[in-house]
Amino acid sequence: MSEDPLLQPYQLKHLTLRNRIIVTSHEPAYPEDGMPKERYRAYHVERAKGGVAMTMTAGSAAVSKDSPPVFNNLLVYKDEVVPWMKELTDAVHEQGAAVMIQLTHLGRRTRWDKEFWLPVVSPSHNREAAHRSFPKKMEEWDIERIIKDYADAAERMKAAGMDGIELQAYGHLMDQFWSPLTNELEGPYGGSLDNRMKFTFDVLKEIRKRVGPDYIVGIRYTGDEMEQGGFGKEEGLQISRKLKDSGLIDFLNVVRGHIDTDPGLTDLIPIQGMANAPHLDFAGEIRAATDFPTFHAAKIPDVATARHAIASGKVDMVGMTRAHMTEPHLVRKIMEKREEDIRPCVGANYCLDRIYQGGAAFCIHNAATGREVNMPHIIEKAATRKKVVIVGAGPAGMEAARVAGERGHEVVVFELSDKPGGQIRLTAQSPRRREMISIIDWRMSQCAKHDVTFRFNTWADADTIKAENPDVVIIATGGLPHTEVLSSGNEHVVSAWDIISGDVKPGSNVLVFDDAGDHAALQAAEFLAASGARVEIMTPDRSFSPEVMAMNLVPYMRSLQKEDVTFTVTYRIRSVAKEGNMLNVAVGSDYGGVDKQRIVDQVVVNHGTRPLDELYFDLKPDSVNLGEISHDQLTAGEPQSVVRNPQGAFQLFRIGDAVAARNTHAAIYDGLRIAKDI
Repeated sequence: MSEDPLLQPYQLKHLTLRNRIIVTSHEPAYPEDGMPKERYRAYHVERAKGGVAMTMTAGSAAVSKDSPPVFNNLLVYKDEVVPWMKELTDAVHEQGAAVMIQLTHLGRRTRWDKEFWLPVVSPSHNREAAHRSFPKKMEEWDIERIIKDYADAAERMKAAGMDGIELQAYGHLMDQFWSPLTNELEGPYGGSLDNRMKFTFDVLKEIRKRVGPDYIVGIRYTGDEMEQGGFGKEEGLQISRKLKDSGLIDFLNVVRGHIDTDPGLTDLIPIQGMANAPHLDFAGEIRAATDFPTFHAAKIPDVATARHAIASGKVDMVGMTRAHMTEPHLVRKIMEKREEDIRPCVGANYCLDRIYQGGAAFCIHNAATGREVNMPHIIEKAATRKKVVIVGAGPAGMEAARVAGERGHEVVVFELSDKPGGQIRLTAQSPRRREMISIIDWRMSQCAKHDVTFRFNTWADADTIKAENPDVVIIATGGLPHTEVLSSGNEHVVSAWDIISGDVKPGSNVLVFDDAGDHAALQAAEFLAASGARVEIMTPDRSFSPEVMAMNLVPYMRSLQKEDVTFTVTYRIRSVAKEGNMLNVAVGSDYGGVDKQRIVDQVVVNHGTRPLDELYFDLKPDSVNLGEISHDQLTAGEPQSVVRNPQGAFQLFRIGDAVAARNTHAAIYDGLRIAKDI
């Protein structure tokens, strides 16, 4: 048996967990009609195949009709969920992993204008900022029916054969009862801590009546709200002891903080540029105080941190949830002593930010996650070895090179600069986003294992490519900033890239015009503000930086507000004119009726990129497919078979920003789904 602390089994009641790594409950928003169908099942089965001890499904599975999902959660108040959950459970068990589910009532953390249009409920009328609903203050009959709903849902999960359940108590109804900030009830459910915990224990008692004493029941909860007026660490320790002493639960899954605002959520579930494992010591304090099975997850992205969490005795099971979205075979690679092959989680939080904006969770640099039905995590060897030539070593080109290399092809990559990375390398110039470079570094190491040839500092024209006698050519040349968006004065502006790269010196009074809404404008603003410049960010959008999304916006806002940066929405730069050493900026609005001016010494424009596609069009006449891609085959995950020019010498594909300005995930997805079938 291995001596690695992470690979030791753990006995939780009657359940033997094969190692110490779990995927904690989370909702990737893959359900169909509120049910865990093929896509949902395939996602969890892949992690079970990868060796995880237990995968915990359904963050925030809804137990009641007045707890409508805000991002496509499972509906466990329906009987029809049982056969779907049984299929998932059986499939995960076949791979040797355990499986549980998280049950909850959202309380005020949802909206009233969804599904059945029922009022949201809470132990007070106090609104949650994130979801904006003013709740109904609960009556006794609300409490009674929701207790029954919890028990009904637990009984369904036991019938589905699941190994256990976990109740959610941070930001949701259960701990809305606990917190003085959200509990204004009188009588048995309000006031003292014992009264505020009565709802929890009433739920647990009813669940135990249904599932019996042997079924595993745990709770994921905050042990310290870290919010003025809420309960703090000392009361959290009391809550922890009371939960243990009740005899009604079998494990504690500890978090720290509150999630009713975007900053609160981001501190509880930290992202890129924030400290790793910030709440691990706190979880260890709770374990020491309770001497009870303790789980924990919060930005534990790497094996070394996870190993420390177990070896130090701080926790019994360590959650590596976002890490498993990036690398579902993480445990298997530990077992095979291939830790260097683990695809690293870079904390970009594309996964969570997407679900909180109503989309499905995708990893920024593993495009197979969430697409397991037709996208592979393990690349199979091709039947016939081909020569694949790729132009561009940004994220799209690097992914294509990695996948083609794993397929066993001869791969040559041409890159104009002296290093790989493209826009990723530019992004990583920001200290807070330095982790992004691991997207490229990991692919370089994988390419090295498969003998991919790189030709850096090389300008590749059509003759250069044709001289390689390729079977397949992939153009991944990316794009360059597009700044010609003004009616006049375009020659007086610089791009966000110019500022981030350091190619242009920051001005002292700067207007940043953001018409793309992505990271580049905010990164440029951070560089400008840090240089001492006075900065205003202006956007024609009605909301700020929509492509950055909620949790990623938090550290930007903290740093930019600290530097007194001005944020202006719904205004558009029309033109720029030179006036001595200054610039006169004409400002209008898409809403009309506005004619303003700004006098500044620098204007920075962020308006996406335009493709560098000249080489693609030069090669197009000599290709078999004339550059055409079958969208039906692409979206079905099938090989490309278009033939438009039978005399052509090679297949030609164009991917990433060489097609159109998108994002890192789109570029990597392009690279995977084109190269996987070559």
